[in-house]
Amino acid sequence: MLLAAYERTGRNGRGLKTDGGQSGWETMTVSDVDVHLDLKGLKCPLPVLKTRKAMAPLKTGARLRVEATDPMSVIDIPHFCQEAGHRLLSQERDGEVAVFLLEKG
Repeated sequence: MLLAAYERTGRNGRGLKTDGGQSGWETMTVSDVDVHLDLKGLKCPLPVLKTRKAMAPLKTGARLRVEATDPMSVIDIPHFCQEAGHRLLSQERDGEVAVFLLEKG
């Protein structure tokens, strides 16, 4: 189960679990993700290109979980989010796999 912390947005209507506002963070589980993208084994620039392609048809507020093994993805995917107006909700490492949780802006 993916647990990711991100800044509160007041969107508890989406079933987000919260600590009651004590820490200012909420916990998101994998069930809160709309799309899962497995990009393990792909090399730059494919992870960010496939992430961009997967985000295109999603509605604003939709969440995408991306798993990638390319070392450049930890630079490329956050940069893509910043440039395209999406939110990077979390970025974690699970061994060799970088796990990103994005929200379409």
